Amino acid sequence: MNQLFGEGAGKAAVTECDVLVVGGSLVGLSMATLLGTHGISALVVEKHQGTAIHPRAGHFHLRTIEAFYSAGLEPVVRAESERQFDPDGGINAVESLAGKEIASYIGNLNEGVERFSPTKRLFMTQQSLEPILRDGAQARGAGLNFATELLSFEQDATGVTARVRHVNSGETATIRAKYMIAADGNRSPIREALGIAMHGHGLLSNSITIYFRADCGPWLANRNLGVIYVLNPDLRGFFRLVRDGSSGFLVVNTVGDVSKPEATNVAEGITVERCVEIVRSAIGVPDLPIEIEDIATWEAVADVAERYRAGRVFLMGDAAHVVPPTGGFGGNTGVQDAHNMAWKLAMVLKGKAGPALLDTYDQERRPVGELTIEQAYTRYVRRIAPELGMDDIQPLVDELSMEIGYRYQSPAIIAGEDALNSVWENPATARGRPGSRAPHVPLVRDGKTISTLDLCARNFALLAGPEGGAWCEAARQAAARLGVTLEAAQLDRSGPVADPQGAFAEAFGIGPAGAALLRPDGFVAWRAKDAAGASGEAVTQLLATALCRDAVAAVSEPAAA
Repeated sequence: MNQLFGEGAGKAAVTECDVLVVGGSLVGLSMATLLGTHGISALVVEKHQGTAIHPRAGHFHLRTIEAFYSAGLEPVVRAESERQFDPDGGINAVESLAGKEIASYIGNLNEGVERFSPTKRLFMTQQSLEPILRDGAQARGAGLNFATELLSFEQDATGVTARVRHVNSGETATIRAKYMIAADGNRSPIREALGIAMHGHGLLSNSITIYFRADCGPWLANRNLGVIYVLNPDLRGFFRLVRDGSSGFLVVNTVGDVSKPEATNVAEGITVERCVEIVRSAIGVPDLPIEIEDIATWEAVADVAERYRAGRVFLMGDAAHVVPPTGGFGGNTGVQDAHNMAWKLAMVLKGKAGPALLDTYDQERRPVGELTIEQAYTRYVRRIAPELGMDDIQPLVDELSMEIGYRYQSPAIIAGEDALNSVWENPATARGRPGSRAPHVPLVRDGKTISTLDLCARNFALLAGPEGGAWCEAARQAAARLGVTLEAAQLDRSGPVADPQGAFAEAFGIGPAGAALLRPDGFVAWRAKDAAGASGEAVTQLLATALCRDAVAAVSEPAAA
């Protein structure tokens, strides 16, 4: 599919759009889908001929699935996942698949998560997820252009002018966008052109991923295995296998004696024959028939960009942060970048927010990116390469806190006395603190069970306790004054949006007359523990602050940002 070139494509000298997304893989397609959910039709260019042809990312975190949930894609994503994999697999380490088990990092991927989220973690191949995102983006108005590469770009005070080329025909076209998203991968030509440096731990290994077919079923039976780390004298890496064990991939980060420099240079001179030996060692059956389908070489790196924004260009996904696969943070963090940014761009483009709201993308997401590369590195050292040394690694942050406990600090968050100088907090203790992801509380509307997160999936929401009617009325007045769509709900045990268990106030750390303002990405912008100060003027100022705009004057799409 291609809207810029080929039969039926327009022949305009310049194609105009609000947002140009460069990169049509997991993160770029997620961004286009989420923008479409907020009413903005993105234009996507991707140099490859179509979506992913390899499994690649496999472990999707709670917050990522919540992003898909907010866009209405979670049911189809989950159905496809369960067709391929056990939904509740664990993460462990073995000497080999048929041999001794060394450690269990996570016994059951979804044990206890229903307390914290309306969704569950899942395993899924990127090659099966990306078509769902492609279709979702297109259904929400995105223009998708595969086999199209970015040649160059320039930006000025009002937008970005990009030159692109169809890789098959050689035809070129010009695109004029108000903003551009660089989702163009870890080597990001856009990042390089902008002169944005990376910092972190750098190159860890020249790794490979071996895609293979083999009958591993006998060693999966009656075992709750999802991600399987392999640590033996021949290799260190990890497996992902399909449900019946007939195929999968093996990531290999080191081979042989790790005291030698060549141990981390796995990719150099790799052959099919050597891959067969490595896979057999990982399975633990020397004569098992192995069919090698493909071999991908790549670099395990732990780096983050020094800034995520340059004028009207924003870095996202691997262009902004490159992490080793330990912990599964790479693609997940990129989708969460998109979830943070999509509603902000939409609000600014629609004239509902001030241009400074876009600055909060870097302010909020880059600290999370820095935390993520350090935590991925900690897991890499602990699970793959202890010889790198334990002295300089960050203490391990638990998976739940990494997935839904990271926190935002920016001018769009009104923390007040609830301010916390930390990038993360355990969700069990955060309890609706401004800057944290809103707690999941089961509610009932129109006879159906929903989550607090459903109420802010598209727009702002002000949720008040059973005695917080004054806040709801004030919020309606504020929304009308600012021209912003907002859902105001007084949560008692039997109202239009009911809290049948009476759990909302406690979950959000407020009293019965308190309230919380939730952003369209599900994060808490502000909360009040009681009804003191509940007025239309007060909430107007709060909502304007969360939108980085003046509380009186209307805003429009800025001439410069």
